[in-house]
Amino acid sequence: MTQASALTAALGLSALRGATLAEVDAAAALQHRTDRKYLVPLDRARDAVRLLADRHHVLDLAGRRTTSYLSTYFDTERLAAWRAHVQGRRRRWKVRTRLYAEDGLCRVEVKTKDGRGATVKHALRVPAAAYGQLGGQAAAFVDEVLERSGIPVTAADLSPSAEIRYVRAALADLDHGTRVTLDSALTCHHGDRGAALDPGQVLVETKGGARPAVADRLLLRLGARPVSLSKYVVGRSLLTPGLPDNDVRRLARTHFTVRTRTEPLFERTSAA
Repeated sequence: MTQASALTAALGLSALRGATLAEVDAAAALQHRTDRKYLVPLDRARDAVRLLADRHHVLDLAGRRTTSYLSTYFDTERLAAWRAHVQGRRRRWKVRTRLYAEDGLCRVEVKTKDGRGATVKHALRVPAAAYGQLGGQAAAFVDEVLERSGIPVTAADLSPSAEIRYVRAALADLDHGTRVTLDSALTCHHGDRGAALDPGQVLVETKGGARPAVADRLLLRLGARPVSLSKYVVGRSLLTPGLPDNDVRRLARTHFTVRTRTEPLFERTSAA
């Protein structure tokens, strides 16, 4: 059984009504949003999916209800993006290339925070072969977004800093424009080291407006509590000797296992 099919079975995704990518994008493609994250035991995540089924559809891609993600994050030599997040600065930012493995789709994404603390995501589609790189059109896009956001960094200052891999299921409330993502088989890689999320845990993220959505209220009733957990920040905190300790790192230590890895950091994955 693949990681994707295992997650589909473990979360009971087959019981939900499916929605196409166009339907999800039309109703819930929030570029300006507030994100809330929860680390949830797998059995409790399954309960949440079951209880959300009356209002939420699951993204269904020709019968496939999960997608494998590979994300390469870029940072400066002094880890300016990492430090901005750890220090809670108002002008936080991330730059990454993201590959949707089964579909061979790749995007360059820049995430920033607005004056109210909400996440704003900007994206540009690029060829799959450009995964893990910032050049040409991608570099110009990054420069434009960061300059417009008042961040004094350019693509020329950035280099690959970490790769994050996981399998994701996406739920959407088509009537209210909110989403829930559930990430499993999450691993972080940098150089010859890696870290993996406990397989008994699911990273659940709600994406909606400033007020908590139905999914947030349900997760709270199930005993989950919001956590401040950036995949990139966790990866660098765990895998880079000498970085300052912080609350994120202490949280990650209880749910992640660090190991040495032998496969290459950047793997080009073709469409299945």
